Amino acid sequence: MKKTVAIFIITLFCVMQSVGADSLSPRVRLETTKGVVILELDSKAAPKTVENFLRYIHDGFYDGTIFHRVIKGFMIQGGGLTADMKQRPPRAPVINEADNGLKNRRGTVAMARTTEPHSATSQFFINTADNAFLDYKEKTAGGWGYCVFGMVVEGMDVVHAIENLPTTTQFGFQDVPASPALIKKVIVEK
Repeated sequence: MKKTVAIFIITLFCVMQSVGADSLSPRVRLETTKGVVILELDSKAAPKTVENFLRYIHDGFYDGTIFHRVIKGFMIQGGGLTADMKQRPPRAPVINEADNGLKNRRGTVAMARTTEPHSATSQFFINTADNAFLDYKEKTAGGWGYCVFGMVVEGMDVVHAIENLPTTTQFGFQDVPASPALIKKVIVEK
C-alpha cells in the first residue's frame, strides 16, 4: 500500500512538473455581443478565486449574463444578471484573496463584492483605469480591497466599447447599458 501511494505521489509530481507554469495561468475567452475578450488568470496569486471563477465557467453560469454595471473611466461589471435584470443564484462566497499583491490596474479583472470583505460570489469587473483605492491595505472591513485574479491579454478595445455604451437605470439598477452588453459564452482556452 505504501509503495502504491509513493508511486502515485511521484507520478502526480511528474505530471504537475510537465504541465509547467501555464497551468497556473489559464486563459479564458469571453465571447460578448461587442467582441471577444481574453483573460489570463493568476492561480498562483489567487488560487481560491480562480478555482471559483473556473467552476462558474464550467457550469455555464456566465453564458447569457450581461455587463450590468458600466462606469466610464472606472470599470465594467458582469457575471450575475441576465438581460432582463434577473439575478442568477450564485454559490457560497469565496474568501477574499486581495492581499495577494496584485493591484487594481487598468486591464485587470477582480471580484465584485458587497461591503462585507468575504462576500464575492460570481460577479467580476474589469478595471478600465488604475483604481488604487480598490487595492488591499489591511485586514479590516475598510481595508480589505477587491481581489485581482487576472488580466485582459486581448480585447481591451472590446472592454472600452462596452465602457463607452450609454447607460440608464433599469429595475433600480444604475449604470446599466441602454443596449445590453451580453456575455454569450465563456470558455477556458487552456
